[in-house]
Amino acid sequence: MRGAGGTDGGIGQFLIGFVMMCSGFYLLFNAITVRSAFGLGMGLYGFSAFGTQVSVTTGMVLVPFMFGIGMMFYNSKNKVGWLLTGGSLVALVFGVIASIQFSLRSMSAFELITILVLAIGGLGLFLRSFRPLEH
Repeated sequence: MRGAGGTDGGIGQFLIGFVMMCSGFYLLFNAITVRSAFGLGMGLYGFSAFGTQVSVTTGMVLVPFMFGIGMMFYNSKNKVGWLLTGGSLVALVFGVIASIQFSLRSMSAFELITILVLAIGGLGLFLRSFRPLEH
């Protein structure tokens, strides 16, 4: 009987490693808090122009979007309208993703070490099960 990945590796190592890895990464991702500072007055992009700092806010991104929508409804074959609408949506999605903040919740050192041992130790066992057993 062949083991994990078609090698002579251990199926027991595969299963134990897989369960450890899944539970460790689940606990790790469960401990991460996600926040967003996205709002219509928030600065998305900034650049220097004429010796001053200019910031493009999320509300400003909606202005070309509105013009693009109007141009598309007036003439659906208008490529500028499609470009304005698509570019504004891409900028808006990029701004939302860029404004996300990740932080780890408060936990004891024991909890963090347990999570890391489960996740990384399980990954090591999981990957080792794909190697042939040494006799």
